[in-house]
Amino acid sequence: MGNNGKAGGGMGTNPPPGPLAEPASWRDYGFAAAAVGVSTAASFAAFRFFGLPNLVMIYLLGVLATAARGRRGPAAAASALSVLCFDFFFVPPRFNLSVSDAQYFLTFAVMFVVAMLISHLTIRLREEAEAARRGQRRTALMHAFIQQLAGTRGLENVLRVAAAHLSDVFDGAVAVLLPDTGGRLAVKASAGGPRDPADKELGVAQWVYDRWQSAGLGTPSLPGEEALYVPLQGAEGTVGVLSVRPRNRGSLLAPEQRLLLDSFAHQIGLSLEVSRLEESARRSEVEAEAERMRSSLLSSVSHDFRTPLAAVLGSAEALLKKKSVREDPASQELLENIRSEAERLSRLVRNLLEATRLESGNVSLRKEPVLLEDIVGSALERVEKSLGSRRVDVSIPEDLPAVPADEALLEQVLVNLLENAARHTPTSASVEVSARVEGGAVLVAVADRGPGLKEEDLPRVFEKFHRDASSPGAGLGLAICRAVVKVHGGDIRAGNRPGGGAIFSFTLPLEGKDG
Repeated sequence: MGNNGKAGGGMGTNPPPGPLAEPASWRDYGFAAAAVGVSTAASFAAFRFFGLPNLVMIYLLGVLATAARGRRGPAAAASALSVLCFDFFFVPPRFNLSVSDAQYFLTFAVMFVVAMLISHLTIRLREEAEAARRGQRRTALMHAFIQQLAGTRGLENVLRVAAAHLSDVFDGAVAVLLPDTGGRLAVKASAGGPRDPADKELGVAQWVYDRWQSAGLGTPSLPGEEALYVPLQGAEGTVGVLSVRPRNRGSLLAPEQRLLLDSFAHQIGLSLEVSRLEESARRSEVEAEAERMRSSLLSSVSHDFRTPLAAVLGSAEALLKKKSVREDPASQELLENIRSEAERLSRLVRNLLEATRLESGNVSLRKEPVLLEDIVGSALERVEKSLGSRRVDVSIPEDLPAVPADEALLEQVLVNLLENAARHTPTSASVEVSARVEGGAVLVAVADRGPGLKEEDLPRVFEKFHRDASSPGAGLGLAICRAVVKVHGGDIRAGNRPGGGAIFSFTLPLEGKDG
């Protein structure tokens, strides 16, 4: 394992369970007997010089020495054995368990109680010291882990460092599993063991991910598993699963170890979420910068195109007025084609400029109450040539209230929608324009009887430069519609009509704020 897996400072080892957590062995009881034996020997040496109360102190020292080892059973045994030895060897009649004076029973009781209290307090102090030591170790391990993660950038590096560190701390095989776009887990990093888990292990990990709870070794769910599976919780939910397979199964059963593992898992979950947010922020920043540069380039190029286009259009119109051209059908047809394409290119340039202006946010709306039927009439006049022989059915109630809107921008929305409908509607079919009041807003719809919209195109139909392969447009008209409706505080939608065809509808609030 590489250095990245070490916690630093020699703290990357699995903290063993404290000695107080282990059961007392025969050696501990042997030590208790030896301590009482030493106390008895010392009492024999002091018997000629001190009274019986002082000998009790010697036995209490032996109990204290036994309790200092941190075992309650041996300490209690030492307390009881001390009382028996004191009675047998020193209380008259000596070398006999009988007592000549009843007051010694009080002495025995007090001696036993004091011995037990001393042993209890000593062991309690030892337990608290041991708990503090384990807490300090956990804190040191977590601090080292956090320092490693803080100095690591990139999702792959974070996973690699986390797996290596936990494999070192818990002395086993560690795997970090993350979901794909479909929510299925896969191993993204591992250490201390094979990378590819069995199907059963993946099933357990998936269960943990879906239910947000631990399973496996030492848990009520699937306790027979050799590994422990812990969900990696972020601020907004589970972001993955941590699998730990210790070489010593008992090492993860201690509450202290589970607490430490849960702390690691929580920190990993937060780090994964931070890494993803950073990656998302970087992508958004790159996309925003690319969009800004593209808009700037389009705006610059569009401005540069306007002058030569105006010259081409003006020259074509001037030539078409010449008598010699009118008398030459071939020349007239060529010039009309030049004028038509120049007008088309001019509309494209105008749309580019309008799109960049709307996206820049520097649009000052000149809102005033306008009658929708007047706007529809003006838009139909502008697209009369594009509509050709197609019939347009207009359905606008006479009592429709005036709409607070920028007249020029609203007309452009209708022009773009009507031109889009004309491109996709057969000459024998009709285009329908309707309006009505709905929920404090005016709902305007433009519908056609063309082939309709593909289901996969519906979420992106209003995106800039998105267009159907069969469409001759540049993919700007609908994007401009969305931007204009948005600055008016409305909403625009696209869908398919029953019986065939597409419908585009947008709302304009009747109580709108000035832009």
